[in-house]
Amino acid sequence: MDRELLITKNNYEINKLAAKCLRVATLFLISLWLFSITDYYDYDKYNTAVIFLACFLLLMIPSLLVNVLKFEKRSVRYYIIMCVIGVAFLLGTFISYSYVILAIFPVLIATMYCDRKLIVITTSVDCLCVFLCMYMRYYIVEGNSAIEEYGSFAEALIYGVGLRIVLILVTTLFSYYIVDRNMYMLNKTISANNDLVHSQQELIYAFAELSESKSKVTGEHIRRVAAYMRILATASGFEKDYVDKLSVAAMMHDIGKLMISEEILDKPDKLTDEEYAIMKNHVLYGEALLAKCPGDIMQIAKTIALEHHERWDGTGYLGMKGEDISYISRLMAVCDVFDALTSQRYYKEGWSIEDTYKEIIRLSGVHFDPDVVELFDKHFDEFEQVLRSMPDHEIY
Repeated sequence: MDRELLITKNNYEINKLAAKCLRVATLFLISLWLFSITDYYDYDKYNTAVIFLACFLLLMIPSLLVNVLKFEKRSVRYYIIMCVIGVAFLLGTFISYSYVILAIFPVLIATMYCDRKLIVITTSVDCLCVFLCMYMRYYIVEGNSAIEEYGSFAEALIYGVGLRIVLILVTTLFSYYIVDRNMYMLNKTISANNDLVHSQQELIYAFAELSESKSKVTGEHIRRVAAYMRILATASGFEKDYVDKLSVAAMMHDIGKLMISEEILDKPDKLTDEEYAIMKNHVLYGEALLAKCPGDIMQIAKTIALEHHERWDGTGYLGMKGEDISYISRLMAVCDVFDALTSQRYYKEGWSIEDTYKEIIRLSGVHFDPDVVELFDKHFDEFEQVLRSMPDHEIY
């Protein structure tokens, strides 16, 4: 499991959760506005409406970024936090200084991201916000009336600003502890998951080598196919974690051959119709062997094992056609055929790299997905490099 990738995904989910919470907060904001326009409160109705409208717009910005524009950048969390701080500043400055206590919520939001640096930055901005609110109220908005309850500006700094900053710092202390605890548990989870994935990979490779041991060459075929899959999967734009899973799962594509007799697998002559029918069953055997195996890699391997002999035009083993074939199996088809054609076996000579390239290009739209062939064409140099770096070795 890639730690940074996991944190990135977690950040995006937190962005969505925070945006949803702020949408709910708009209901609370509307309630505050309705109370503020009653005769009980001595507020300018027009100015109050403008301030609450500005707060409402600030709270909706995260939903615009996350839910509408689908931004996944790391910087989105800063916008979310600054929007909440902005609301606390506006309400605390122009409505009532009591609302400045809302500056605690950005710290709580920062805690969800499990980022110590973000918490420190948020706390610093919050403390500045608390001070600026009082400063603005005293020198710009209301003058001395802003601090009548304190007696003087110095007392306002101590009892109004100071106590609220202390409350924010206490919240930050607890947040920091929570983040430390969460990061410790996260690291333990990642470590345990990596151990599990490693064990799963070793098991997969052992089974893949077992299936290859029925032929006259070593298991370099499965290593090459895994490398080819990594090239095409990366070129397809998959995330690194999924590319790793595909690469490992690709090694299991022929696991069903364990159920096929060596007489058929290694027959130097053309297979009879009956033998060919038996050979085709290895895709069904592979699916059956992997069907109840737990884990994402095993389930990916099951799909590949079942579909890797399907053809774009529908003339494959199972008759699947076009996009009915899973995309990862379409990638596997190119990888498997490329290696099969270029590999030497005791019953055939390997094709040249040039001839193999031309054949795969020729079969675009017939055997292979044209989009996958286009990726193969663009990254052919990488295929050639893998082939030259992992030659087959005969078993004596």
